[in-house]
Amino acid sequence: MKLLHPGRNIAGTCIVFLILLMVPSFAWGQKNKSSGGGGSHASAPAKSSSGGSHANTSGGKTTTAGGSHTTTAGGSHTTTAGGSHTTTAGGSKTTTAGGSHTTTAGGSHTTTAGGAKTTTAGGAKTTTAGGAKTTAGGSKTGTTGGAKTTAGGSKTGSTGGTKSASTGGTKGGGKTVTTAHGNTRSTNSSGKTTSVSTKSGTKANFGSNGKVSSIHTKNGTTINHGANGSRTVSSRRADGSRVVSTGRGRGYTEHNFSRGGRNFTSRTYYRGGHAYARAYGRGYWHGGYYNHYYPGRFWGGGYYGWAYGGWGPGIGWGWGWGGAPWFGYYGYFFNPYPVYAAPAFWLTDYLISQNLQAAYAAQAAANATVAANASAGGDPGGAPADSGGGAQSAVVLTPEVKQAIADEVKAEIAAERDAAAAQASAPAAAAPAADSSQSASATPAEVPPDALNPNLRTFIVADTLNPQLADGTECSLSQGDVLTRIDDTPDANQNVKVLVSGSQKGDCSSGSQFAVSVNDLQEMHNHFREQIDDGLGELAKNQGKNGMPAAPAGSTVSKVNPDGVAQVDPNAAADLAKQQQEADAAEKEVQVAANDGVSN
Repeated sequence: MKLLHPGRNIAGTCIVFLILLMVPSFAWGQKNKSSGGGGSHASAPAKSSSGGSHANTSGGKTTTAGGSHTTTAGGSHTTTAGGSHTTTAGGSKTTTAGGSHTTTAGGSHTTTAGGAKTTTAGGAKTTTAGGAKTTAGGSKTGTTGGAKTTAGGSKTGSTGGTKSASTGGTKGGGKTVTTAHGNTRSTNSSGKTTSVSTKSGTKANFGSNGKVSSIHTKNGTTINHGANGSRTVSSRRADGSRVVSTGRGRGYTEHNFSRGGRNFTSRTYYRGGHAYARAYGRGYWHGGYYNHYYPGRFWGGGYYGWAYGGWGPGIGWGWGWGGAPWFGYYGYFFNPYPVYAAPAFWLTDYLISQNLQAAYAAQAAANATVAANASAGGDPGGAPADSGGGAQSAVVLTPEVKQAIADEVKAEIAAERDAAAAQASAPAAAAPAADSSQSASATPAEVPPDALNPNLRTFIVADTLNPQLADGTECSLSQGDVLTRIDDTPDANQNVKVLVSGSQKGDCSSGSQFAVSVNDLQEMHNHFREQIDDGLGELAKNQGKNGMPAAPAGSTVSKVNPDGVAQVDPNAAADLAKQQQEADAAEKEVQVAANDGVSN
């Protein structure tokens, strides 16, 4: 009995040893069965009954079928079917079907179907179907039916592969919606509409009051609405000429020409059925041209000194504005000097009054247009006129602002005096060559425009403008508003920052700051000089009358400045009328687009 025990122990030991050998073999067989069998290697696909798939997993769970290629790492869970190619990392979960290609990283969750290609990163969640292509960075995106969507931190949805009801993120947390008719509407983070684009390419920007402030058409026309109902339309044509209308039957046309080898611009103004022309020099600065004003005439010796100097204790002056509607309307904004100690102060009130009268006339014309369209049951057209209210409280042109204007007036009188003296002392020039529509061929030397002169900082708005505010909306500047330039160096877009020194009701608030183009400031400066020259003419008519001191004898006789001579454009009235019709059509197009998709 004792001899049997050793044999029994040996037999038991052999059985245990055999079992230990069989377990790894069984596990090895199961592994090869699940991966397609047939001695395949993890680094190369092998033929099998399930389509020769290739799998490489580390600590994760993987199921593949139909020739798919899958790589997972870090405990990820991946399911692919139908020849798809999937790579996941960092615990992500991915499901693909129908030949799709998917890459996910950083714990993202992705589902694709129907040949879609999807890439997500940074915890994004993406679902695509029907051949869609989606890229998202930390965003949540859903597309269906062949749509292509890109989102960066925004939420976007499009359906059915059509233009209908697509939404995209915009700067500042707003969104853009495309309607079924192909028009788009953008809103800021507060839900205010900032712009509308029509399917033809016309874009309208909105003011903070919710009304259209400016329109930019595909052919380059710009329409600016003022808070007072005024409308300025500007177009540049293929030949470089411009048409600018400031109301029905008012505005100017502009053409470039050369004379005596120098570049000029001829501008024909049309107002009240009458046309007159002014000439401008063509300056060149930072790759672009600008206009600088040439006086149409120079005054005789001593007149500029008289206009620059003083009038002793001062004089009173009756302008006759007391019963004028415009004067009562702008009573909150403008107070004439009670007495005038110098011609510069008289000229200051003159040019302020001219701007306000023009602004009031533009508002009256806009009101008439609105009333006519309303009675005809048509589109009112543009922003309604401000009847004296407005978003801001009343702002008065302070004595400090008026003093700044008077200082600019004196500076321009001195500059024109020096120009007249230089022309008088110059040798007689030969008769100028005939005007030509072709500009001088040589590019002139760069000369900074007067708008950037460090000593000239005060500007009076000449035409309606709509600068953009920080929230994406626009505010309006009307003729007669006063700006102070606070930057000396333009940015890459040739804009400089300005401060609103005095504004009318409904316009950009006094004290606000924003960028305005150097060219717009130069236009304001040119208009300022034109009005000073007109004022010098009125001063010459009134000197020695109604208590105004007399100018030196013979000084009020003027002579023509050849550089300031220009020919009147005979087509100005017709071109302005045509432009108004085109602007009306653009306004209607924008109104339709703005109401597209809005339920009543």
